[in-house]
Amino acid sequence: MAVRIAIGMAVTVVCLAVAGRRFYWLSRLIRSGRPAPERTRGSIWPRAEAEVTEVAGQRKLLKWMGPGLAHFFTMWGFTLLLFTIVEAYGDLFQPTFHIPGIGTSPVLGFIETFFAVAVLVALVVFAIIRIKNAPSRRERTSRFYGSHTDAAWITLALIASVIITLLVYRAAQVNTVPRQFPYDDWAFASHAIGAGLAGLGAGVNGALATTFLILNIAVISGFLVFVSYSKHLHIFMAPLNVAFSRRPRALGGLDKTPNMTMEEVTEDTVFGVGLVEQFTWKQLLDFVTCTECGRCQSVCPAWNTGKPLSPKLLVMGLRDNMFSSANRLLHQPVAGHGGADGTAAAAEPEALVPATIDPDVLWSCTTCGSCVEQCPVDIEHVDAIVDMRRHEVLMESRFPHEAGLMLRNVENQGDPWGLGQAKRTEWTKALDFEVPVVTDAIPDEVEYLYWVGCAGALDERARKGVQATARMLHRAGVTFAILGPKESCTGDPARRIGNEFLFQEQAKANIETLHGVGAKKIIATCPHCFNTIKNEYPALGGDFEVIHHAELLDHLVRAGKLVPGNGYSGTVTYHDPCYLGRHNRVFDEPRTVIDAIPGAKNVEMRRCRERGFCCGAGGARMWMEESIGTRVNMDRTAEALGTGADVVSTACPYCMIMLDDAVRANQKEEEVRVLDLSQLVEESLLVSATAATAAPAALPGPDVAAREGTLSANEANESSEE
Repeated sequence: MAVRIAIGMAVTVVCLAVAGRRFYWLSRLIRSGRPAPERTRGSIWPRAEAEVTEVAGQRKLLKWMGPGLAHFFTMWGFTLLLFTIVEAYGDLFQPTFHIPGIGTSPVLGFIETFFAVAVLVALVVFAIIRIKNAPSRRERTSRFYGSHTDAAWITLALIASVIITLLVYRAAQVNTVPRQFPYDDWAFASHAIGAGLAGLGAGVNGALATTFLILNIAVISGFLVFVSYSKHLHIFMAPLNVAFSRRPRALGGLDKTPNMTMEEVTEDTVFGVGLVEQFTWKQLLDFVTCTECGRCQSVCPAWNTGKPLSPKLLVMGLRDNMFSSANRLLHQPVAGHGGADGTAAAAEPEALVPATIDPDVLWSCTTCGSCVEQCPVDIEHVDAIVDMRRHEVLMESRFPHEAGLMLRNVENQGDPWGLGQAKRTEWTKALDFEVPVVTDAIPDEVEYLYWVGCAGALDERARKGVQATARMLHRAGVTFAILGPKESCTGDPARRIGNEFLFQEQAKANIETLHGVGAKKIIATCPHCFNTIKNEYPALGGDFEVIHHAELLDHLVRAGKLVPGNGYSGTVTYHDPCYLGRHNRVFDEPRTVIDAIPGAKNVEMRRCRERGFCCGAGGARMWMEESIGTRVNMDRTAEALGTGADVVSTACPYCMIMLDDAVRANQKEEEVRVLDLSQLVEESLLVSATAATAAPAALPGPDVAAREGTLSANEANESSEE
């Protein structure tokens, strides 16, 4: 008895000391990051809800049902098997130990045994998944490409050892005299194994019980040490990372809006992140929480089209840099470089870009948010990428040269194309009604200010979507006005490329304009404008009610103010714009509008809604060359064409341009059209039901729309009823 107590406690104390030292070091390392006071403010309830849904409920993991269920049972298995750890340490001191009150309950015995078996089954599933997706076999196509797969196999072996030693020592306890096992036949696995050991006799079973009890404690203690030094830190870090993540999600607006007031800038001011210590403590926590599961990598549009950016590998690289920079972060002397007083020498550390993060990796990101959406531990990849871009642009003046023209145009002309403010009302010439242009204040009778956006006002293809939207609003009796020459770029492309200063200059000027005209309710056609005004302007003093035109169309259709007709008959596949769908959760509204068109049959692409694939234009990629791998818009369009749809519909001018380019590159423009949601609704109203049955409706030009777009809602309703 004394020997087994000594061995069990000695192993435990040593392992706890080693693991404890490691966790203390990690906590110091994480806390060395910049402050992030907003992460500890606010109500505790959203954090509690996140712990319940994402940690306990495994919400994100269960989106992939097979591995999700395996992880669910493993996580809950280890959680509920904490009872067996208590029992194991109790057995060290008293062989007949049981937890007071519940220690002989058949329910507890069944639960412990069920989850022990479930964990073993889950381990088999994990092994099959890893063998099937082995990087050595599939290289980049495997989500485990670049992960520390050897550590994963060690983890599976250690978990299996915990369960096997548990079941064997408890099975041996069944056959001891007096019996040491406190549960009846409900603990089915222990009794089944015990039946096989019964022939060895009570003495041998007693020895087996002691041996495997000590082995169980040793494996559990050793596993704790292994976890503290491996990627499986997420077992302990994930609940913390989820608790301190942005709520309701780390998408939409960027995390930080730094103070760019030049009066407060000194020669020591650093914009963005050039060294790992310039990240916040929450971002450092992100890095050590990464599970290397590769879900982010598997959905990344850059990685899927042959670019060097993998969100997983980026985070792993930053984590490695953090660990290698630990002495500097913790202000410890570096071997061979310390001064006489023991302080570290002031050696210039290597910048993250390009030493750790290749520039092609940094500039490949479309900021689509797929990585953040899929990450089961709530890592915020996009914010880290934009932070590093800020440093490259503002501190180093290093960025893709073709983006320089875009930034100069925004700064000097107020739009990325440099066409100037005078052209912002030209799109209204195709309309057969007057659109008020606000000069001083929005008239009282006008309900909405229509924020047209640069693409919608200035690009020929995007204009058609804006014109159709304006006609649909006019038909439904919605009163709106535009700013015309007063409207300027929201600053979204400047912010996403890293020029935070230009973004804030644009934002402050626009907010002043919007306040000056008394804007309260704003319609936006461009999801990037929608997202920026709705989610990012408030941090700079611009609080407005913002609605996307897809949401307004949905409202008008539901209210019966806009009734689609039978003018269109065919199949439609809807492409979710990243900044409308994933970033702002507008998924159902566009589909409801399509479903309301009697002749439209909606067919979904495989990657849709939350998993929708980017068109390639976000993150200021619209103005950067795409010379590595396959073009993102070609990949997405191939999927759209694969549905056999007649129309690829979307609700974003950027997406329209990118998808239309790809359709033309595939020489499919005679067979497949790319239409804004408003264009599709308008087309359904332009032709009678008889004509629509005789031949597919052709896309009307602006003049045709102006002539024929006078059907009343009642006439359209009568056509749909026929």
